[in-house]
Amino acid sequence: MNGLSATEFLNATPAERIAFIEGRLDAALAPSKTIVRDDSALHAGHAGAAAGGHYSVTIVSTAFVAKARLARHRLVYDALADVMKRGIHALAITAYTPEEFSGLPDLPPSTPSI
Repeated sequence: MNGLSATEFLNATPAERIAFIEGRLDAALAPSKTIVRDDSALHAGHAGAAAGGHYSVTIVSTAFVAKARLARHRLVYDALADVMKRGIHALAITAYTPEEFSGLPDLPPSTPSI
């Protein structure tokens, strides 16, 4: 799925898009945990919705150790650079180091677990 072009990504199914994003992040950042959620349906009708999908990513990787939040986000954006130009309109990123993630309180039952 990593071989999709930006145009193919734009025309892919929601499941294929999520698999593509996960694959790119796995290849670039070797995360121990990754969740990609397609939030596009929540934004239907807004001006940018036609320009691409809306996604949320929660990612845990040693690549984020000793990096500020902006640098972590840059690593994620770099991994998805071509589809950020065409195919992804908005991307919400939550990036943790393994140590930060292990220190989080347990997620409530209604929250999808990572």
